[in-house]
Amino acid sequence: MIKNLSRRIIGVTGGIATGKTTVTNYLATKYNFPVLDADLYAREAVAIGSPILTAIFIRYGDRLKLADGSLNRSALGEIIFNNSDEKRWLESQIHPFVRDRFNSESQNLHDKTLVYAIPLLFEANLTNLVTEIWVVYCDRAIQIERLQQRDGLSREQALARIDARFPLADKIERANIVLCNNTNRDFLLHQVDKAVKSSD
Repeated sequence: MIKNLSRRIIGVTGGIATGKTTVTNYLATKYNFPVLDADLYAREAVAIGSPILTAIFIRYGDRLKLADGSLNRSALGEIIFNNSDEKRWLESQIHPFVRDRFNSESQNLHDKTLVYAIPLLFEANLTNLVTEIWVVYCDRAIQIERLQQRDGLSREQALARIDARFPLADKIERANIVLCNNTNRDFLLHQVDKAVKSSD
């Protein structure tokens, strides 16, 4: 996809449980920037009756199917976060769908600034969709603690999810804007305000 250089497209990414949603929600509420969310599109990809969900059930069997026919996400997570080959297979199904949704939805919006919330911006090779990259980070110990509290995971489960992704240090190196979320929400959002004004 060729970037529309007349439009600012902010790609918000970072590590799991580092505060990406806090940033994108703030950009939506304070600045009224439209936010397109990769996680929502990934959920659409595995909606009941979708070809991708059918492929998942064929590959893994009915053990991943809930009573209502939907996907058992936690069971799938246990598979892909402990097996890199299965993770790559799943991503090969979902990432093209997500890319297509970003392309189609952005064409329906005419705002000068858009926000793409893409946790797997680097992993899914979607960096060419955005004009700048914002990485939200926190120290590893804080990240582990937040992830355990948020998702009710053991330390081992939290580490498996963190380590299955592109290293946070490498994301920081490739960022245009780096947002530190080691302390509190006000400190994080002050950095967001400065980043928004950086293109003025």
